[in-house]
Amino acid sequence: MGWDKAKFEHLGLWVPVLAVLLGACQAHPIPDSSPLLQFGGQVRQRYLYTDDAQETEAHLEIRADGTVVGTARQSPESLLELKALKPGVIQILGVKTSRFLCQGPEGRLYGSLHFDPQACSFRELLLEDGYNVYQSEALGLPLRLPPHRSSNWDLAPRGPARFLPLPGFLPAPLESPGILAPEPPDVGSSDPLSMVGPSHGRSPSYTS
Repeated sequence: MGWDKAKFEHLGLWVPVLAVLLGACQAHPIPDSSPLLQFGGQVRQRYLYTDDAQETEAHLEIRADGTVVGTARQSPESLLELKALKPGVIQILGVKTSRFLCQGPEGRLYGSLHFDPQACSFRELLLEDGYNVYQSEALGLPLRLPPHRSSNWDLAPRGPARFLPLPGFLPAPLESPGILAPEPPDVGSSDPLSMVGPSHGRSPSYTS
């Protein structure tokens, strides 16, 4: 194949142009298009509701003494702050008790006043029905409430529990005149939060 001087000279004209473009890209990198990166550093206040705790409906609650239990009703101790540490990984903080949700090697959940990345970081997987599942990032153990009235924390035979993140606001007192208590979610429905239109199939974890 012969050498084409005209083509070579034409290519040479583009070399400085490409150099300028590459320099601009390095100075102003194009953001990653992954939608997961949009949640980096995001903070959400949510109640984590599950119907998988020994067939008992419950909200995850972090108490002042560090115990983690399931409670039938929403309470100040069950209001949680979910903060993204990196794409797909979050920390969970009790708003009232200022304790981080953590998990020991045997699967036991507890609330700690100090954040330990190894024990208190959880992977968050969004499901199509609006529920989420969580597991320890370091241990790979599923986040599951303790069995009702039992100290047995053997989680090996069971998979991760599904949690429905509910909007984070404290329920109004039932005795307040003119204010109705929020209705519980219809967990038997394929659309427990009545999500329609563009939000259908999107986890309420990321709705305001």
